[in-house]
Amino acid sequence: YPLPPCILFFSAGLCKTRPTDIVFIIDSSRSVRPSEFEQVKVFLAKVIEGLDVGPNATRVGVVNYASRVKNEVSLKTHRTKAGLIKAVTKIEPLSTGTMTGLAIQFALNVAFSEGEGARVKSPDISKVAIIVTDGRPQDNVKDVAQRARDAGIEIFAIGVGRVDMSTLRQMASDSLDDHVDYVESYSVIEKLTKKFKEAFCVSDLCATGDHDCEQVCISSPGSFKCACKDGFTLMDNGRSCSACSNSATDVVFLIDGSKSVRPENFELVKKWINQIVDKLDVSESKAHVGLVQYSSSVRQEFPLGRFNNKKDLKDAVKKMAYMERGTMTGQALHYLTDNSFSASQGARPGVAKVGIVFTDGRSQDYIGDAAKKTKEHGFKMYAVGVGNAVEDELKEIASEPTGEHYFYTADFKAMTQIAKKLQINICQEEDPCECDSLIKFQKKVEEALQRIALLENKIV
Repeated sequence: YPLPPCILFFSAGLCKTRPTDIVFIIDSSRSVRPSEFEQVKVFLAKVIEGLDVGPNATRVGVVNYASRVKNEVSLKTHRTKAGLIKAVTKIEPLSTGTMTGLAIQFALNVAFSEGEGARVKSPDISKVAIIVTDGRPQDNVKDVAQRARDAGIEIFAIGVGRVDMSTLRQMASDSLDDHVDYVESYSVIEKLTKKFKEAFCVSDLCATGDHDCEQVCISSPGSFKCACKDGFTLMDNGRSCSACSNSATDVVFLIDGSKSVRPENFELVKKWINQIVDKLDVSESKAHVGLVQYSSSVRQEFPLGRFNNKKDLKDAVKKMAYMERGTMTGQALHYLTDNSFSASQGARPGVAKVGIVFTDGRSQDYIGDAAKKTKEHGFKMYAVGVGNAVEDELKEIASEPTGEHYFYTADFKAMTQIAKKLQINICQEEDPCECDSLIKFQKKVEEALQRIALLENKIV
């Protein structure tokens, strides 16, 4: 398998996995087409390629299941990456039902047994199961998954396509945010490769880029702290830097709540909003935030200035209900100009205005006039697109230079990276009147000093 850059990067020695027994539990029921099963095997191979495989390091097993369970690779069988990957390529789908609970029970009783190569339970050795499934189990998973977790097995659950999300949450370890993953199809499951290699390694977080420091990252074992360049101040969130600590800003999020986003991804969008909120200096006198959702119509979730602390603001974002209809981005942009940034909706006169537009698809109405109108009003506009979003539309919405104001990713999971990159730096312009007054004052002082000097000379 040709290795992507991220695998080569981890293989170069920045990442060393702690001793771990890992068992992949893969669904090969009839709903998984042969071509899709091949993509699952590629995913397994690429995760294995990034591990520190060896009898005293990481051991890997593979359990294949449908209506029955088959132990394809034991933890004791292959002690090299090459042998493991070759064994993975030979696995064939079983193509029957979906007995996920039975597979977890098999892993608990057999795959993680000492007879199959698992090491004696110890604080120094991790036990990890990674379940990949695309359907609803035909048996109970909740109780058996709890028994596995109680036995010290950390469970990651990966769902694909029409998977039952509640089942994934029943299986996975806490925290669910870290242990439950969803991809829309098997064709994009490889995107999770980096996450799972990082999950099993102790690395230099600054070197790997796995941090959200805006300017300077200072590494420490298994952790990091942020700092700023000269002339900048580290903000209260410990990550962002500001050259304009006293600047006031009105920020409005314009969020696409159309049907194509899907409920589980809408939850990711809300987390992304709160990531950006964390970077703002929210207070009565500094950053104010408003939130608008749109689909076939436009709905204001809350206006500017309603919440003046981050806790209340983030709680309000979490409560936003998903609209789930069309994509009228043009109508939403008109609303932003005519309503959200009006004084009646809490906008402050003379304060910088920032609009952050998120969408996952092509607008169903014309956006040109509305996008132009935001620029004419002097708003700084950021455009963020995911999935089927049209990049030409994003660029039309974004302020100049567009390279700094529009962002696109194919996968909702990658929105975290966009939140790290999106920096809202608004500096208050000098008041020319204040500047003129200062110059006049300086001239008067200089004239007075000159008169004093003349008097001193006369006295001498």
